[in-house]
Amino acid sequence: MRKYWIDNLRWFTVLLVLLYHVIYFYNNKGVFGGVGGFGDGPQYQDVLMYILYPWFMPLLFILAGISAKYALDRHSGKEWFKSRTLKLLVPSTIGLFVFQWMTGYFNTLVARQDVLASLKQPALYFLWVISGTGPLWFIQDLWLFSLILLLIRRITRNWHFKIKNEKVKKHLHDYEYWYLPKIIPFGICVLYWLGGQTLIFNPRPESADGLYNLYKPLFYLIFFLLGYYCFSSKKIQKYLSDGWWIDMVCAIAACVYLLFDTYGENNTTPQYLADPFNCIYGGLMCLAMMGWFIAKFDKTNAFAGYMTRSSFGIYIVHYLIIASIGSMMFYYTQLPPVAMYIILTVAVFTLSPLIYETLRRIPFVRWCVVGEKESKVNK
Repeated sequence: MRKYWIDNLRWFTVLLVLLYHVIYFYNNKGVFGGVGGFGDGPQYQDVLMYILYPWFMPLLFILAGISAKYALDRHSGKEWFKSRTLKLLVPSTIGLFVFQWMTGYFNTLVARQDVLASLKQPALYFLWVISGTGPLWFIQDLWLFSLILLLIRRITRNWHFKIKNEKVKKHLHDYEYWYLPKIIPFGICVLYWLGGQTLIFNPRPESADGLYNLYKPLFYLIFFLLGYYCFSSKKIQKYLSDGWWIDMVCAIAACVYLLFDTYGENNTTPQYLADPFNCIYGGLMCLAMMGWFIAKFDKTNAFAGYMTRSSFGIYIVHYLIIASIGSMMFYYTQLPPVAMYIILTVAVFTLSPLIYETLRRIPFVRWCVVGEKESKVNK
């Protein structure tokens, strides 16, 4: 039976990513990327970054881990990894040369570095290709984690843990109702903090440290494996569903404290991510969102079905709209900031589906950019 709550939470989170990137593109908090803000004064709209960033990407990796568990229960590892390679690796490699180089062009325009003026084709094109990776780091990480998961499964395939002592089994059965709801929130917050310790706290300029901190491979691997080994359990999902509102209230309380204590800081630095209240907020919000959607949104309709099929493609193409329209307005118009936010928000939520719908109807381009062999137009 399909878990509609996973589909719905995934596409809902993808929409939040689109909104986040609109705000992020014009932030003045020192977050890498974008064009900068509208002066040094307070930009209170940037508060959205502090609300979303601690949890929405870890949550997407948890959902990917849960989905991997269910897929591998139905398919062989070879079949599953082949499909992951088509869906994840092809768009994030070949797709860079076919489509994402355009995003790279606008990213280098935003950088406005004098060294670019000395580059000629085809070197400039390859720079655009590399710079066009943008948000595709997410699916590159996912492909790597899929490979790691298969290796872990192969190593542990003969491991069997079984409790034979009946007294111990009885105690576990009698008290798990009381222990699990306490262990899970504490455990995810601790793991969030431990994952933060894998980042490079003082990245060296002109090195790959910044790139490592962007991909956060060990940090996000923790959440992917949590999804696979922990949150794919029906029993744990039931606990999340029953207590989602408690997790939500606690997460909001941690968020409020975090905002008052840290607003104005760069919320993507390793130091910020390792802040205990950031770990508490991020961990509890992941639990709360999963529990909320399990309890209230484990159903579908025509719109949800469309978003389930299309959210991946929308994610793939959306940043071209952010980088192109966002930078053009910032550098070449005198529009007020409010107008820029409104125009960019409307553009990314309307043009992203249109671009995806166009690309998926072009056979070779469809394969390269969104990893689809066949068009789903008539399906």
